[in-house]
Amino acid sequence: MNALRIPLLAGLLLLAGCSLFGSKEEDAEPPTELAEFETTLKVKRAWDAKVGSGSERLRLGLIVATDGTNVFAASRKGKVMAFEADGGKRVWSVDTDLALSAGPGIGEGLLAVGSSDGDLVLLDSLDGSERWRVNLGGELLATPVIANDRIIARTVDGTTRALALADGAELWVIEHDVPRLTLRGNASPIVSGEIVLVGFDNGKVAALNLRDGQTIWEISLTPPSGRTELERMVDVDATVWVVGGDVYISGFHGRTVSLALESGQILWSRDIDSYAGVGVDWNNVYVTDSDSVVVGMSRRSGTPAWRQEDLKFRTLTSPVPYGRSVVVGDFEGYLHWLDAETGSMVARTRSGESIVSPPIVVGETLFVLSEDGRLSAYRADFGSG
Repeated sequence: MNALRIPLLAGLLLLAGCSLFGSKEEDAEPPTELAEFETTLKVKRAWDAKVGSGSERLRLGLIVATDGTNVFAASRKGKVMAFEADGGKRVWSVDTDLALSAGPGIGEGLLAVGSSDGDLVLLDSLDGSERWRVNLGGELLATPVIANDRIIARTVDGTTRALALADGAELWVIEHDVPRLTLRGNASPIVSGEIVLVGFDNGKVAALNLRDGQTIWEISLTPPSGRTELERMVDVDATVWVVGGDVYISGFHGRTVSLALESGQILWSRDIDSYAGVGVDWNNVYVTDSDSVVVGMSRRSGTPAWRQEDLKFRTLTSPVPYGRSVVVGDFEGYLHWLDAETGSMVARTRSGESIVSPPIVVGETLFVLSEDGRLSAYRADFGSG
């Protein structure tokens, strides 16, 4: 690991029992200054709204979610809000009276949010009314996933649970050991058919049976190696993608890989480590590596097509495919549009404060939530070409 990167990661780490980093940051590699370029893509802000006071710089798992009609977001101080996706009109707002830390997850007309105290709350997406809440005994940083009458929820103690959507009753639970030193955060589970995909802090990725939690397959992206606990960190904290029956995932101090969903067989592997994660479209895989270099690769073979190094050390989000571009957010609140085929800069705008969760795309609109709780909607004009 590049030692110059360490101070930038200090805020991402969880350590039990002692302090790893001092206060010296003079050796940190400075973020690359933004250079001027010719803007070739017209981007406009369609609307914005305030969602509470934001996430208080705690590296939480608060994200933007949508059902295609409305957009949903939550704040650290317990507010959950719904807005019309087209114009930004507020539909409803509720106060859970919790210190929210994850979500919302959406599915089957319902929303799920989690708290730092282990609360999991289910809301109706139409009006925000509460269906139920349960306590899981540990902080939630991964977005709960709703699928097939179940909620899959992860807590920072290494536990993954399935709960009944009807009443929150526990259906199954699995536990994984958590290394002494990990990145702050958990990969959100992904459900594909009857398979639940989960990435763990020990560098492993598992496919579980949705019905009973039994392991279908499990692989290690990269076995821990090195002399220090920092060097041995192999967290898989980035969200897993499933496209066309293939799985795409990356890990810290690990690799970016494509796996067969049914068997876990590795289809291709590249030595690109990441704590931000990947984005995938039908043709390409895009990854933000641990130095905030963005790489575009063939989805089928993993062959690199381009590297964008002009945003190095700017603490980028994972790349999000949007039209003929790929979008990343950075620590100063900038959104950068890159050409999907070449990686060249085509547009830039500023949303608010630091962007710590990936934007989402619905139709022709991109939504992003910044650290200060500002929810913004953007639309780009790609023309007819």
